[in-house]
Amino acid sequence: MDKILEGLVSSSHPLPLKRMIVRKVVESAEHWLDEAQCEAMFDLTTRLILEGPDHFQRQVGHQVLEAYARYHRPEFEAFFNKTFVLGLLQQGYHSLDRKDVAILDYIHNGLKLIMSCPSVLDLFSLLQVEVLRMVCERPEPQLCARLSDLLTDFVQCVPKGKLSITFCQQLVRTIGHFQCVSTQEKELREYVSQVTKVSNLLQNIWKAEPSTLLPSLQEVFASISSTDASFEPSVALASLVQHIPLQMITVLIRSLTADPNVKDASMTQALCRMIDWLSWPLAQHVDTWVIALLKGLAAVQKFTILIDVTLLKIELVFNRLWFPLVRPGALAVVSHMLLSFQHSPEAFHLIVPHVLNLVHSFKSDGLPSSTAFLVQVTELVHCMMYHYSGFPDLYEPILEAVKDFPKPSEEKIKLILNQSAWTSQSNALASCLSRLSGKSETGKTGLINLGNTCYMNSVLQALFMATDFRRQVLSLNLNGCNSLMKKLQHLFAFLAHTQREAYAPRIFFEASRPPWFTPRSQQDCSEYLRFLLDRLHEEEKTLRVQSSQEPSEGLGRADTSLQEGASKAAAATESPGPSDSEKTLIEKMFGGKLRTHICCLNCRSTSQKVEAFTDLSLAFCPTPSVEDLSFQDQASLPTVQDDGLMQTCVADPEEEPVVYNPATAALVCDSIVNQRILGSPPVELHCVENSSVPGDSAKIFISKDVAQNPGSETTPSVTDLLNYFLAPEILTGDNQYYCENCASLQNAEKTMQITEEPEYLILTLLRFSYDQKYHVRRKILDNVSLPLVLELPVKRTASFSSLSESWSVDVNFTDINENLAKKLKPSATEEVFCPKLVPYLLSSVVVHSGVSSESGHYYSYARNITGTESPYQMCPQSERLALTPSQSCFLGGEGPSTVIEQDLENKEMSQEWFLFNDSRVTFTSFQSVQKITSRFPKDTAYVLLYKKQNSANGLRSDNPASGVWVNGDPPLQKELMDAITKDNKLYLQEQELNARARALQAASASCSFRPNGFDDNDPPGSCGPTGGGGGGGFNTVGRLVF
Repeated sequence: MDKILEGLVSSSHPLPLKRMIVRKVVESAEHWLDEAQCEAMFDLTTRLILEGPDHFQRQVGHQVLEAYARYHRPEFEAFFNKTFVLGLLQQGYHSLDRKDVAILDYIHNGLKLIMSCPSVLDLFSLLQVEVLRMVCERPEPQLCARLSDLLTDFVQCVPKGKLSITFCQQLVRTIGHFQCVSTQEKELREYVSQVTKVSNLLQNIWKAEPSTLLPSLQEVFASISSTDASFEPSVALASLVQHIPLQMITVLIRSLTADPNVKDASMTQALCRMIDWLSWPLAQHVDTWVIALLKGLAAVQKFTILIDVTLLKIELVFNRLWFPLVRPGALAVVSHMLLSFQHSPEAFHLIVPHVLNLVHSFKSDGLPSSTAFLVQVTELVHCMMYHYSGFPDLYEPILEAVKDFPKPSEEKIKLILNQSAWTSQSNALASCLSRLSGKSETGKTGLINLGNTCYMNSVLQALFMATDFRRQVLSLNLNGCNSLMKKLQHLFAFLAHTQREAYAPRIFFEASRPPWFTPRSQQDCSEYLRFLLDRLHEEEKTLRVQSSQEPSEGLGRADTSLQEGASKAAAATESPGPSDSEKTLIEKMFGGKLRTHICCLNCRSTSQKVEAFTDLSLAFCPTPSVEDLSFQDQASLPTVQDDGLMQTCVADPEEEPVVYNPATAALVCDSIVNQRILGSPPVELHCVENSSVPGDSAKIFISKDVAQNPGSETTPSVTDLLNYFLAPEILTGDNQYYCENCASLQNAEKTMQITEEPEYLILTLLRFSYDQKYHVRRKILDNVSLPLVLELPVKRTASFSSLSESWSVDVNFTDINENLAKKLKPSATEEVFCPKLVPYLLSSVVVHSGVSSESGHYYSYARNITGTESPYQMCPQSERLALTPSQSCFLGGEGPSTVIEQDLENKEMSQEWFLFNDSRVTFTSFQSVQKITSRFPKDTAYVLLYKKQNSANGLRSDNPASGVWVNGDPPLQKELMDAITKDNKLYLQEQELNARARALQAASASCSFRPNGFDDNDPPGSCGPTGGGGGGGFNTVGRLVF
């Protein structure tokens, strides 16, 4: 058979014929062969794999070898023996050199084929010795990467015991010899990938055998501190930095800077090479280690090294600011180097010639990220020019270039300089470890930005602060399930119980990211939220189907009184439909129903459909204000004189503006629609009478008494946008309705009514519109007033016998609603539309900062709200009465939004809001939420979460389960609690390690750096070493940097 195969692959037969015959050869592997025939076949296939002149022959060799090795395992075990493998590694194969990657690949595949054979143990022992020898020979990156693949798959081949330490040290030296001579992008990417594989292997060994970590790091330092001019260690060593635990930074830096055996020349060389690592594209935490070493050297008064390194490398680091991948780290390092170099303007003046080009270039591209970056650079430059005044010829061009950016106050400049001075670092080495600090005073946990993931972080914090939803998620019994809901539960548990300041949601991000979202690029948070809720909903339905087909329990739920209370609350307000037990968690929490009713204006025929929704997308009103827009029965409208009304024909806006996504763009409303000249009489629009339309007839009443702001322009509220969303719409022109009765396009009236309200109402403001003239997507920066209390008009179909019961749970209905109820009162069996105002409280606000959906930054405001609060209990007693006569926002009177302005004076309410900005969480107030756009014009409310209030059926504070719940949250599953306990223990160990290190530093003598006999009373603007500022203080200046 081997002769047939050999002749076949070298023949000139057509390739399809060859493949067919090869398939027959593979199938014949099942038949019995004697040992000699098997060995001949293994010899042939090995030769084809290793020396095959083309891809086809090598592929045939792999296929046939795997087939015959599988069916003739003892024969292959005898062939692929210790002697054969040793010969390949030490002598090669015929003309093939022993360092060829094909040999390692062949051995890798061979190990897979005999993994279950006893002789594989002998091969493991052999390879433990051989891989150490290979690494000592300094293999090229490609061969080293293949070796890393082999050792990653077969950890049994990694040297053990003392040899593992030697292996790690030699591997570090090998990485130090890596070089990539090519400048082509493809080759550079391949080189980075190879280095990453090797560094990941080292990380795995460090985790498996912690005793290898410190010797490896000592080897790294030995390589970068070498003063041998004939050897320059590779920048690829930077790939190892991200794998060094950050909690070791204080001890390691202390050890390095205090070690008397480390000469100044070696330390200078090591620091310079670490700064060069900033150019490595995938390195993380390099800037943290560089700044820590700079501070450590200042703490032990090694100022000569700091001066030499700063002057030698400051221009190189500044030039790294041009490259986006390494810009954040480079900016952190250059800021610290300049701000701490306070005894002379020499370092700053080295980069002054480069500042102008950098500022002009970034100003011209107009990107929000560039603007945020320039704000930081501007603040840095102002600090340095303030400290080193007296050079107008150098500074005037820079001042002109940065005049459009904010200038920090003198107090702030002094604070930054004082914090950064070398002389302030003697007891502040650990200040570079901001990520290891504990929770802020808010008690809330931030989310680490994983690279433009603020859109996810802001949404997750809003969902986490939706108290009832969080409690439902945490109470789920998801043991043994690896669903997205399980990952969300894990995330919520850590946010609630970790002691860390910020949590990195890497696992949840990878699991929840929509497939079309490009990693590390800004995305639409509304689109992400919609995708996330849909995934969770569909996943639960799928698991329920599976659980109904299997005896095992599917997506379980803890049997708690919380669930029972929530179920009863939902059952009391839901219209006939799926029972509460049939709904998914997403449907229970966020699901509502929307009825769309279309009436043909020609034949009066009607059609309607009811759709489920989880969020409502609100377009901006085309009028200056529709605050007084109302849809009421004629009998309930205020009496208006005939001469105060005018009939008008309204041109209809485009049918349905939608939030921007990659496939569709929001449509721009016609600015002429419903346009009203200031001072003109109010307009009353009569809809065509139709008995099938709710009510006898409907009107749109626009009052002329519209409140104006000082700028003669009204600020629309969310209520206005909601009214506009629900307003009747005449479908004309291009939007005509195809009437089946008329069999043609006809003008029609379209109305929408909410028939079932959700527990949590999600509102998306359609801020991103499509400019058809310029074919670009623009952001609507209009300010929108956010009412703390929102009343959602819900119209259900119900018999009057249940009407009074349904309304009995509400409070303080307006007289108009009562009149309307009396007018519509039917017989006990007749069905009517029951308008009802359902109160909601604002729970969270996701803010978008920027001018387009593809860029900018997201952060969120949120507070804890449960079902126990009544919206009217949130106001002082004297203010509750104002709600009664003006309950309906449709009448243009004083509604809840007016009372909210008074609520802002309530001290308790101002303390319950939190601002979530990625890792940073701070206290804030509702007043800050309301004024965000007026203070920062590009920061606009985008996604709103409102919580429905159930005054009679809400979750009560005397819930029996609350006694065993933490802050009202359910107890966690054992698996979750164990994971959190383990992480919190690790965090305490890290804090203890830092505390010990700080105690050691406190024992060392502090210094005062006053070179050249400077007087202690140098003026603030002189070149003397007056206080300067530092460590991390400057890096937190940019509020919206991500």
